[in-house]
Amino acid sequence: MIRILESKAMGKVLARRAARMTEAEDTVRPILEAVRARGDKAVLEYARQFDRFEGRTIRVPAADLAAAADRLTPEFRSAVEVAAANVRAYAEKQLPRAYSTVFSPGRRLGQVVRPLDTVAAYIPAGRYPLPSTVIMTAIPALVAGVKNVCIACPKAVDEVFGTAHMLGVNQVFQVGGAQAIAAFAYGTKTVPRADRIVGPGNIYVAAAKKLLAGDVGIDFVAGPTEILIIAAEGDPRFFAADMLAQAEHDTDASAILLTTSKRLATQVAKEIERQLKTLTTAEVARKAIDKNSAIIIVKSLDEAAELSNAFAPEHLSIHHEELIPQIRHAGSIFVGPYSPEAAGDYASGPNHVLPTGGVAQLRGGLSAADYVKVISVQQLDIKALTKLAPAITTLARAEGLEAHARSVEVRLAG
Repeated sequence: MIRILESKAMGKVLARRAARMTEAEDTVRPILEAVRARGDKAVLEYARQFDRFEGRTIRVPAADLAAAADRLTPEFRSAVEVAAANVRAYAEKQLPRAYSTVFSPGRRLGQVVRPLDTVAAYIPAGRYPLPSTVIMTAIPALVAGVKNVCIACPKAVDEVFGTAHMLGVNQVFQVGGAQAIAAFAYGTKTVPRADRIVGPGNIYVAAAKKLLAGDVGIDFVAGPTEILIIAAEGDPRFFAADMLAQAEHDTDASAILLTTSKRLATQVAKEIERQLKTLTTAEVARKAIDKNSAIIIVKSLDEAAELSNAFAPEHLSIHHEELIPQIRHAGSIFVGPYSPEAAGDYASGPNHVLPTGGVAQLRGGLSAADYVKVISVQQLDIKALTKLAPAITTLARAEGLEAHARSVEVRLAG
């Protein structure tokens, strides 16, 4: 049964298990170097070794994508359409806007927004292929105006390939692991070089993204998935279901409930056991619940909010809306009993590619803004430059940059 602990004992629970990142980095380094040096040849070798790929090229023909889409059930196609519409509408609101404003006489400032040229999304296909990640990674890129949206997936899964086709994404590559990340970071004859690589993956994918972050843009280095729930009361069935929904992802996943109620803690623990008996993914979920999860009794909801901020969870579920002003760090917040994390995973609109391992202290989830560049624009007339000249030249000479100062003065000398 899941552990029920007092808050004084929670330090060890909230201290995430250290990922085997150093070991993974040592494993992927030669793969990255081989792809950099030998391009497609190395990519194919690793695809055959690790993914049992048997084709001659990892690029998936457009006809195969169309055929995969044709094999999708009407129910699945409808689900994709609903989810895609909601994700698209939300992504459109996330984009920074261009503007041009006169801040003072003769000093016009603004910004233009330009999409990246090429992005690549990694779509896992291990224990659970994730067509929903195609929606979450491709649609914000399309909304941003990215011309070349690419997808890498190590297995030929109709739901993944067919969803890509439905969204109009036809640059799909059947490749996975570190070799996929390296191919997009360096570019090969078959695989275009990406400006940014996004999407979740296993520890080897994460290690490759970390090592290549200086050569290519990434979203973040993702670790095991996690949920933290804060509640003083509520339906124990809901809490248990949300914790198990996270736990079934991976044996390293974690699910934590912070509550002021010992009675609720006991009810949720019993409900987890009851639901596990009929859960088809119980083998995985049981390990995550036993190893990495806990129910923690806290003194107050204020204490729970502070503990949550210290943890900076990927998913934060709160059943008390008044706590929102106290939340500083979270990947995504789910408010109230009818906002399950699964809604965000699939169809409500916000992105499900979220920061884990405390990275939520630095940023939120993937958004359309990750696919664009905001470029400042400035235009001064002679009067505005004259007014600024004393500040510019004084600061320039204080830094020893004489030519900077003269570049202003030469314009005003005549």
